[in-house]
Amino acid sequence: MKTIKIDKQEWADGFDKLHESYRIMGPAKEGDCHNFKSLGKGELPDFDFQNTKLSPKSTVFPQSELIIEFTTDESKDDHHIMKEAAKDYSPRAVVGMRPCDGKSLLLVKQNFDTPDYKDPYWVRAYEATTFVGLACDDPCATCFCTTTGCGPYSEAGFDVLMSDMGDSFTAKALTEKGEKFLAAGGFAAEGDAAPLAEKKAAAEAKIVSKVETDKLADKTILDLYNAPFWDDASFACINCGTCTFACPTCWCFDIQDELKGTEGKRFRNWDSCMSPLFTLHTTGHNPRGTKTQRVRQRFMHKLKYFVDKYDSGVMCVGCGRCVRQCPVNIDIRSICDEMNSYVPAG
Repeated sequence: MKTIKIDKQEWADGFDKLHESYRIMGPAKEGDCHNFKSLGKGELPDFDFQNTKLSPKSTVFPQSELIIEFTTDESKDDHHIMKEAAKDYSPRAVVGMRPCDGKSLLLVKQNFDTPDYKDPYWVRAYEATTFVGLACDDPCATCFCTTTGCGPYSEAGFDVLMSDMGDSFTAKALTEKGEKFLAAGGFAAEGDAAPLAEKKAAAEAKIVSKVETDKLADKTILDLYNAPFWDDASFACINCGTCTFACPTCWCFDIQDELKGTEGKRFRNWDSCMSPLFTLHTTGHNPRGTKTQRVRQRFMHKLKYFVDKYDSGVMCVGCGRCVRQCPVNIDIRSICDEMNSYVPAG
């Protein structure tokens, strides 16, 4: 594992060199918030942020993705044959991800890349991408990553982890992909990893928000499912889906075909379990027809079903986005604690 020192006076020139080897995405200011976007030559990632409004999951799992094309024009030899849409899986890099978003990749990977099934679109995009993290020295007040198996200096999911040292960056190459990334930028000066331990401790000390998750695995599913607190937990919900779109670990999607004349396209689009349409059957029956059922599904998936299926902690990295962005102040931290401490009557 190499530790590299990157002088900030050399950062811009090195970053321009990276464009020769990678398509690059990084945080950029959009209005009053930051989000990830493609960066052209001469554009630098803007690191003056606590966290982006949306996670960078769209870099490997686009919000809307063309996957299949077809034609019904019988004058063409390939009519009525579905063909995979051409995609660019050349090397790309996502620079400036917070550690919570790095950890989220590994949680989502357990769904899209398994021994039994590998989602070709997700896996190809993931394998083509180098993930470069930026340690979090000033976490948000709503961050609770240290109690979800993560932390402001977590290296999980990254190829490189950078830390802002004032007049320079310290970059730790964590994988072979990470070493190639730093070499492509011409960054070779040896750095000192020793100060990172002190910075890590200071950053973790700033995180005072937490959740208790230690008893979730031992809870009986039906006990939590039938718990009396779900009506209260969902009372304010307006089913807007903000929590699911902001969440870095939500992976639900829908498939839609669009036809114009004889030319057709099939898209994969993000979907939300908060939407009444999500579970609506063609018969008109909806097994989760009320918002109480939908809110319960969201939190049971994050905090119980995932825990039982994968045995790798909760399906949450403590980024706090859903807490900050929920328009009616539904808070996953309080619901998690309520689930963790719940004891059925009798």
